[in-house]
Amino acid sequence: MLNFDIFTDSSCDLSQELIAELDLKVMQLEVIVDDKPPVLNSQVESKSFYDSLRNGSNAKTSAVTPGFFEEHMRASLEAGKDILYIGFSSGLSVTYNNGVMICEELRQEFPDRKILYVDTTSGSGGQALMVYHAAMMKKNGVCMEDIKAEIESLRDYVHHQVTVEDLFFLKRGGRIDAKSAIVGTMLKIKPIINVDVNGKLSSVAKVRGRKGSMNELINRMKATIDPERFPYISVFHGDCAEEADALEAMVKEAYPQMKILRGDVGPVIGAHTGPGVLVLCYVGKVVKGTME
Repeated sequence: MLNFDIFTDSSCDLSQELIAELDLKVMQLEVIVDDKPPVLNSQVESKSFYDSLRNGSNAKTSAVTPGFFEEHMRASLEAGKDILYIGFSSGLSVTYNNGVMICEELRQEFPDRKILYVDTTSGSGGQALMVYHAAMMKKNGVCMEDIKAEIESLRDYVHHQVTVEDLFFLKRGGRIDAKSAIVGTMLKIKPIINVDVNGKLSSVAKVRGRKGSMNELINRMKATIDPERFPYISVFHGDCAEEADALEAMVKEAYPQMKILRGDVGPVIGAHTGPGVLVLCYVGKVVKGTME
């Protein structure tokens, strides 16, 4: 009997409609804009958030609190459910560690219940692919032990190819220095960023212009994707839907047989990348963060 709940974090950026359809328990990181009180990720409207960044607001995020995990996980356990927690990269947030801490505490309190967890070493579109895949496996009758094993076998091969529109958000987050941001903006340089096997962001290429950066995303995907192993590709964006549409069309032309997940990059990632971020994720034939 598949009597378990799948937990994840709002960093997965799946839509509310898909979350409801897949019956996911999504733990909420908090968003702080300027000096306003923190609000739950789910209470932030994407376009308004990016408009505020364009207008000069400063945004930051904070991890899912242990108390939030405890409240919602306890409710599932008291309802007689087991738990599979598929978490946000521990290389990008302490959220996963907070979740694991509560899982271990609740294991002692509910010894008859199964509580499993796995670090996706991913976020946004990459995490979304694994959570979606896990939910579909559950729908197909797969037990949570086998789902966990599948996610662990995939996570080092989930490639994240990312490009941003405005270098100054990377400067503010300490990813590049001020001089690089100024010079790069003048020359219309667009960095290509990925997530490595430790779940951390790294810059791997620089190209000229927005179209050039989109072509680079596609070229890197073509060089590394393993379409026979995994049937999904994600195309996520930070308030640049038309460019995401164009990127999706390029993906469909190259791989018409693949299912494409679309989503909005939420404030968890968007606070650090700014508006105009494009995210292309897929399962590769080589370890993520590498080309061979």
